[in-house]
Amino acid sequence: MSAAYATFGLAPAMRAGGVRADGGYQVHRDFVDFLVDGRPLLFQLSDLDAVSPLASDVPPAIFTAQVRSLLLESDAPLPDDRYVIYGCPECEDLACGAVTAVIEHDGDDYIWRDFAWQTAEQADLELNGYQGIGPFRFHGAEYREALGALLADSGPAPARRVLLIGARVALLAKLAAALRTIGIGADITRDADGVPAEELRDYGAVAFGPTVGEAERAAVREAFARAGVEVTCVEGLAPIVPLLVAQIEHALDRSPLPQRRLTRLDATDGTAGVEVTSPCRVRLTAYRLDRLSRPRTQELFDGVLEPGSHRIPLDGRAVKGASYVVARTSGSVLVQAMAR
Repeated sequence: MSAAYATFGLAPAMRAGGVRADGGYQVHRDFVDFLVDGRPLLFQLSDLDAVSPLASDVPPAIFTAQVRSLLLESDAPLPDDRYVIYGCPECEDLACGAVTAVIEHDGDDYIWRDFAWQTAEQADLELNGYQGIGPFRFHGAEYREALGALLADSGPAPARRVLLIGARVALLAKLAAALRTIGIGADITRDADGVPAEELRDYGAVAFGPTVGEAERAAVREAFARAGVEVTCVEGLAPIVPLLVAQIEHALDRSPLPQRRLTRLDATDGTAGVEVTSPCRVRLTAYRLDRLSRPRTQELFDGVLEPGSHRIPLDGRAVKGASYVVARTSGSVLVQAMAR
C-alpha cells in the first residue's frame, strides 16, 4: 500500500475538567495521546473534544487489552478492521461519536488509514471520512516499542490527586467536592508533616488555603522535596471555586508546551492575548468578587481561533476591579489576573 512513513510516539495528555458558568461540570480525563511526526494526532482532527482509548482511569486489564488491540494481537472491535482512535470523554458509547481508522499490517509495518467519524457499526467514508488525514505508515519496531513500553510500565500513571492545605473550612470543602465531581482526587489536611513519601507521590499538585502562612507553605514544599516528589504549588488567586479548579487543572498539565493547543494568555485592561498552535475552540471567562464578596462570572468569548496570536476585546463591565480571566480549550487551561 502506498503510504508515507511517519514517526509514531505516545505522550501524556489530558482533557481538562472544570466547573461551567451554568453550574454544570466537565469531567477531567488523563490519557495517552498518539504522536504522528512529533505532533498530537488529535490536533489534526479540527476542534475535537475526545480522548484516546488509553485512559488512566480504566482498569489495568482493560488498558492492557486496548494496547494489545492496537498491536493487532486481537480482533478489531468494529467491522472492516476498524479501531477506535478517539472517543467520547464522558462515556464509551459509539453513538456519541468516535474517530475510527483501519489498522493493518503491511509486512513489518503498521498502517493507519481511512479515518472517519463514526456513530454506528458501519463507517460511511464518503459522508464522514477525514479527507487529507493519513494514511500513515509506521515502522514496526518503533510502533511496537512505543506501545510495548506501556505494557512494561503496567499501564498508565494513576489519576492525578491534589492535596489541599489548610483548615477544613467551607471553601476547601467546596473545592474538594468540585474536584472530585470532575474526576480529580482531593484530600484536605493542615500540613504534610509525617505523611509517608509513598503517599506524597500520589499528588500532582498542592493548593494552599487562604489562611496558610508562608512558613507553613515552606514546610509543605520541604516535605515534598524530602520525599523526592516534584509537585506544583497553587497559590489561590481568589476564593472562587471555578477559578481555583481552573488553576489546579493548569497545575496538573504535564504535557510539553509544543504539544498543547493553548500556549499563552495575557489580560490587560480591555483585551486578552491568546496564542494557539492549531485550530480550536477557545472560551474566555471572567471571574471577580463584587463589593459584597460574592463571586461573579461572565462569559467573554467563545469561538474557533486559527493557529497564531490573537487579541480579543473584553467586556469592560466583566473585568472591572480585581478580575481574573480563564482561557480554555478541550485540553488546556490558562489563568491570568487582569493587569492594569
